[in-house]
Amino acid sequence: MVLIVNAFGTPYEIGVQHGQQAKDQVLGSLSYYGSLFKSTCSLEWPNVRNEATKYLDTLEKLCPEYLEEMRGIAEGAEVPLLDIVALNVRTEINFGLFSEDPELPIELDGCTALAIKSGHGPSFLSQNWDWQTRQGENLIVYTVHQPDTDIPRFSIVTEAGIIGKIGLNESGVGVCLNAIKARGVDHTRWPVHLALRKVLESSSRQSAINELVSTGLAGSAHLLIADELGATGLESTAKTVELVPADDQGVVIHSNHLLLNHDGSEEHLWLLDSPQRSDRMQHLVKEELSSKQALNSSDIFKLFQDEEGYPNGINRDAVGDSSAETLFNIIMNLSERTATIAFGRTTNVVERVHVSF
Repeated sequence: MVLIVNAFGTPYEIGVQHGQQAKDQVLGSLSYYGSLFKSTCSLEWPNVRNEATKYLDTLEKLCPEYLEEMRGIAEGAEVPLLDIVALNVRTEINFGLFSEDPELPIELDGCTALAIKSGHGPSFLSQNWDWQTRQGENLIVYTVHQPDTDIPRFSIVTEAGIIGKIGLNESGVGVCLNAIKARGVDHTRWPVHLALRKVLESSSRQSAINELVSTGLAGSAHLLIADELGATGLESTAKTVELVPADDQGVVIHSNHLLLNHDGSEEHLWLLDSPQRSDRMQHLVKEELSSKQALNSSDIFKLFQDEEGYPNGINRDAVGDSSAETLFNIIMNLSERTATIAFGRTTNVVERVHVSF
């Protein structure tokens, strides 16, 4: 059973509940990323903590309440604060500071994301999240309510210890994530996972985009941001932010490579199947819309079961030398403020969790 953490209160109180209830999973995340950073970035854990230290001033300036929540997680899980900060800047460490000749190929964190608002149909946001199978046991569903504030309640699927990830809020704003491997880090900007959290605390897609564009992101990623009116992709490197608009059918599709031109970016196409997955999803969606005015959640789930290019397709499988596979699929109906999370590969679901506001 996937752990569900329902947290309520101040940022610190929320963090303590997260840390206490998900202590085993937080420790599991730290163990996993300790091994990963050593293999992909040649960083021992004391060096990882040093990297995390570089973000403290930015967190104090941009989001002191997030730092308080991390402090609460650290207290609840009985680990140092810098360990939790390191988890929350793991994208910047793993993808911005990678070694030229890593012990472990960085063929991880692949995912395919889709947003669609066509005709009079609902606004859907969905993705498969692919990662090493070992980290699957540390996934939690995290629901946060901060009373006496104007911050909307939200629910996400996240790796324990990380306060921002993939999900939606009660205002009907949702976000998905695609990792992109481009060298460079800017410690003065929003770390990717905290940018995800900022989206989840926004009342609209446009207000979220305005905030992230004005400050920028610390590293490379694609955030697919949507609300009941439609979706916009936000591609970033440590230097640039570019927006991916929906096409004339209200569709945005993204995988793990930059679609737009980013001046000065040094991108490494680390998942050769990324363009193929994006193209395949485009083909599947176009085929579906040729006979339907709008898609429903069953139609969308079927798209994410596709295995063309097996084992490295949209529905990824860990076979042979690969230890990465689809760990969950999420389908958000932002018009209705609901989501269904299917854990496991989409052709072998082991558990479903439903979220509604």
